[in-house]
Amino acid sequence: MKLTNITTPDRFKVRPVRRLCRTSENKTRMTIQGRRYRVGNPSHPHYNLYRKYGFSAVFEEMGIVEESISRLQQKVEDLYGRYTSGHIYILSNPAWKGWYKVGMAVEATDRLPTFQTGSPFRDYKLEYSKHFKDRRSAEKEAHILLEKSSKSRRGEWFQSSLLNIKQQIETLKGETYAPINIST
Repeated sequence: MKLTNITTPDRFKVRPVRRLCRTSENKTRMTIQGRRYRVGNPSHPHYNLYRKYGFSAVFEEMGIVEESISRLQQKVEDLYGRYTSGHIYILSNPAWKGWYKVGMAVEATDRLPTFQTGSPFRDYKLEYSKHFKDRRSAEKEAHILLEKSSKSRRGEWFQSSLLNIKQQIETLKGETYAPINIST
């Protein structure tokens, strides 16, 4: 049995695991004198780095992933922070009598068409909508109230009367203008 002499203690440092996708791997390929080399090829300039530390070290060295991820994360955070206000809505479908979906959206009327694609009869109905300055916390609060007053709950779907759900949402502090009551 042959024992391997460990020469570099850095070899066993814990590094963040990244899933490798073909697109990322292709970014590490290099053309040298008309030939295209993968990072796993000994002729690739970063081959030794790859052998010692793996793809993550090559990505860092070439500046590929870190920059892209941080840029994308910043965009998502900007969008998330920009649109906090929106609607809490109630949707129904005649296929599930007595069950209502209570959700949130920036614009309730824009949310309905995405549900219609899941029904061959396009029979989802927007029953009610109310605007809030912070739709996320309002939805969370509504779900807590409805869980206590409903017969049953499945995710964002509640088995209760439409009147009860409307009354529970009405108790939440929203904007100064009146809610949109579509069902009456």
